[in-house]
Amino acid sequence: MIPLRDHSTLERGSRGHSAPGGIQGQRPWWESEGETLRLKLTSLGFNITTESVKVDSKSILIIDDEAGLRDLMSRLFADAGYDTATAPDGASGLETAKVGDFDLVILDMSLPKMSGLEVLSGIKEEKPDTPVIMVTAYGSTQTAIEALRLGAYDYITKPFELDELQMVAERALEQRRVIDENRFLRSELKKKYGFDNIVGTNPDVQRAYVMAAQVAPTNATVLITGETGTGKEYLARTIHYQSGRASGPFVKVNCAALSENLLESELFGHEKGSFTHAVNRHIGRFEVAHKGTIFLDEIGEVSQSVQTKLLRVLQEKQFERVGGSETLTVDVRVLAATNRDLAQAIKDKEFREDLYYRLNVITLRLPPIRERGDDIELFAHHFLKIYADETAKNVTGFTDEAIKALRNHDWPGNVRELENAIERAVILCNGRTIRPEHLMLVPSSHSKGSSSDQSDVDQLSVTASLRDVEKVHIERVLKSKDWNQSAAAQVLGIDRKTLRSKIREFRLEK
Repeated sequence: MIPLRDHSTLERGSRGHSAPGGIQGQRPWWESEGETLRLKLTSLGFNITTESVKVDSKSILIIDDEAGLRDLMSRLFADAGYDTATAPDGASGLETAKVGDFDLVILDMSLPKMSGLEVLSGIKEEKPDTPVIMVTAYGSTQTAIEALRLGAYDYITKPFELDELQMVAERALEQRRVIDENRFLRSELKKKYGFDNIVGTNPDVQRAYVMAAQVAPTNATVLITGETGTGKEYLARTIHYQSGRASGPFVKVNCAALSENLLESELFGHEKGSFTHAVNRHIGRFEVAHKGTIFLDEIGEVSQSVQTKLLRVLQEKQFERVGGSETLTVDVRVLAATNRDLAQAIKDKEFREDLYYRLNVITLRLPPIRERGDDIELFAHHFLKIYADETAKNVTGFTDEAIKALRNHDWPGNVRELENAIERAVILCNGRTIRPEHLMLVPSSHSKGSSSDQSDVDQLSVTASLRDVEKVHIERVLKSKDWNQSAAAQVLGIDRKTLRSKIREFRLEK
């Protein structure tokens, strides 16, 4: 049995500064992780810049009993723009490190009153994120390796060139900067996915989120049920980022999007040569999610054979890659979601009963938005503010008729459809208030007051281009005003000349 390596562990080469962060030539884990977090937050609407993280003059503490070398290093870094402090022995150096807020410590291995290793242990106990560079005498490599084991960033051997020391120090400070930035980005994700960000007052939703808050700190498996678009993934992410695994990865797998063979390989990985076109080893999502959370969306669509392997992972936390014989052990929390009735799927022999009970430790049901009453209006105003800010438009509310249209619509796409409708309405609105024609809702057979007859205009896909939306909207308004161009132009918020130009551009005919 081979336990997976914790990917947050910093690996080093034979010399500490020869390969910080992994194999020479590879990007360090802390740099790639920061980029991943930045991309994730940007996709969620955060404006991440280098100014987002506090940038001050960096401070360096130099602990060395040789006064000449200590002063020389202090002047070197002061001339480079760093704030420096010095200490002549281990005891005073440790005390200075504890009370100060230093970005880097340069520590001599051989010191009076306390050894360098003792000082290093004390610093790491009080300030574990502070990088420490050890300065060691030639021939004491074994001691330097022990320092790396205790958490030193790197070591440098006397005698050394000053530019070599400066290069290692700059690398250590860059690592510290990226780690600080990662911490900031993760705190932003924690705020984004907080239980206090719930929109709505529906009792069923409130109960689901109260239970989610209770289960989040545990490692319990959670099954989230509800129609498409009800917010199952958002709830799963909230559980992850409010758990003790928030610093680990959140890995989503859409089980319905992949065929049986591809899904098995994606979940568990495969060995080179295990099947045609398997030219390299592939690391599966369960391995990637080690020390974090895996979210199995649309779990009800998984085939029986993959269900069997999933059951083993849930029971034993073990699996083998496709085509492999090594048993891998993972530490992963499993969250799953489905829009299917799994109890009925069990009766139909389409879903394993034992897997269902393994997944069903905690079940959270999210009701469709049509059952949430006043929450429709709350969501509408919530999304209005988001997209008005995003488009820099002064759209502040809805007419009574628009609110009525929102309440009467059936919302088969749930919250996701409502969000799309509000985004579209904000784009089309030329005033401060959204009207029904801006929403462009397609009546469904279940909508209150809907008609079974739907025009081609009503069938416009929500994925249509903005030009198509504009054409359809102008045509709708013209029809609603019996092709009175003055009245239509007034509704559209444009002059008659612009409207006539649009009619010619889109070749609209009465």
